Amino acid sequence: MIFILVTVLKILSIVVPLLISVAYFTIAERKIMGSIQRRRGPNVVGYIGLLQPLADGLKLFVKETTLPTSANTGIFLLAPALSFILSLIGWAIVPFAEGIVVCDLNLGILYLFAISSLNVYGILFAGWSSNSKYAYLGALRSAAQMISYEISIGFTALNVVICAGSFNLNTIVLAQQKIWFIVPLLPIFIIFYISMLAETNRHPFDLPEAEAELVSGYNVEYSAMSFALFFLSEYANMLLMSTFAAILFLGGWLPPFDNFLFNLVPSTIWLSLKIATGVTFFIVTRATLPRYRYDQLMHLGWKCFLPLTIGYFIFTVSILISFNWLPN
Repeated sequence: MIFILVTVLKILSIVVPLLISVAYFTIAERKIMGSIQRRRGPNVVGYIGLLQPLADGLKLFVKETTLPTSANTGIFLLAPALSFILSLIGWAIVPFAEGIVVCDLNLGILYLFAISSLNVYGILFAGWSSNSKYAYLGALRSAAQMISYEISIGFTALNVVICAGSFNLNTIVLAQQKIWFIVPLLPIFIIFYISMLAETNRHPFDLPEAEAELVSGYNVEYSAMSFALFFLSEYANMLLMSTFAAILFLGGWLPPFDNFLFNLVPSTIWLSLKIATGVTFFIVTRATLPRYRYDQLMHLGWKCFLPLTIGYFIFTVSILISFNWLPN
């Protein structure tokens, strides 16, 4: 009984702050984009608009959920719940500081890839069960896009794994005590950050939601809380990918320099700052870049990123073997 209670408290200690972070991520995005585009952004509900996420959540909660008459109701309702649950359980193996993790898996990276690959099913279920050509085409686009860029992200992660000698996220962070992996793996880091945009269906690669031809993609038939679950899962996935990038390339919870002043700052603060950097990248990219065409998106993934990541992986392994730098 005590074990179950402790486990539930651990889960709540991650889920509740995550949902609050997602809510205020939305207002941060609207504020930063407003600043870039010389607009005010939300500024009416609460002090400088800080209560706007609560108002938006309340509006979605009280709205009526409409179900298409020709939809497969069971799968239609399952899809957003599946996407939301998968976006949360990926956080189970994230180390927020040394020893602060719900489940310290030795195959943590493989666990993350397994969860991200299952996310495709939620989107496909949503598009197929809606019985709408717009939603179905949006779901197919999204599935093809996510699968394509998961391969590139997988090879970028393999570069980190071979340098750290482990799939464990804690071990990967501790392997960066002398130098962060962004320094020797800078080209891979750039590819990873661009691939994050495509993996999470974000601008300029938000082709499944290209309003000009597909209205709103796979979630076009959803409303109220069913739409809100897709919305929450998308933003939770962005936070997770930013955390993943911070752990793989930016030293996780480690400070940039090992000196007395930096060591006074709590480890979780350093990780939070690095996550905020990744989140800001998502927002600034959305506010500044035009949308890609779908053929350009697939060309970039298959003919540019995939050969580059495979080639850099072979180069990394060759260097480590030649200089006998392979970790034990």
